[in-house]
Amino acid sequence: MKKRIAFFDFDGTITTHDTLLEIIKFYKGSLKFYLGFAINAPYLLAWKAGFISNQAAKEKMLQYFFAKTPLQTFQQRCDEFAATQVPLLIRPKALKEIEKLLASGAEVVIVSASAENWIQHWCSQHNLQLIGTKLQVKEDRLTGKIENLNCHGQEKVNRIRAAFDLPAYDEIYCYGDTKGDKPMLGLATFSFYKPFR
Repeated sequence: MKKRIAFFDFDGTITTHDTLLEIIKFYKGSLKFYLGFAINAPYLLAWKAGFISNQAAKEKMLQYFFAKTPLQTFQQRCDEFAATQVPLLIRPKALKEIEKLLASGAEVVIVSASAENWIQHWCSQHNLQLIGTKLQVKEDRLTGKIENLNCHGQEKVNRIRAAFDLPAYDEIYCYGDTKGDKPMLGLATFSFYKPFR
């Protein structure tokens, strides 16, 4: 029997929306979300223009909305979000593909730039492994910074290689939807770009 593993990007590939934005709306409410988005717009525009990194722009958002939040409080809200909101964002075709792969005996791993805090609950429910961005915590509070590197672009590949012995697999499936997923798609024997749209 062939040994198979599948790596899925989460936001946009499995979901219909970016879960970072959705967790902020859920946690803070729409009014505070849009106000914060407007305040941080210069950083987002600077990222889009290539003047600052994806990580720098993301940390500005995280710092604005979540810096100094107690980890326990944050995790409780993330688990609520994962239980009540994430299922509403999942693309049915993506879930069907995941279930088919699991039924065939493949390992399935979510590889996401979003924080593990609000994805882990959903992954655990569906027997999926998770590699995601880790948020920095000091004295049991979020700092608004990312621990080490954002799990995006080449970092997805670095994290996958650190966790799995890829030559041991006969087939590697990769699923993504943005240029940030292209390095990961390059690992695949079978790659799929925007497959569930």
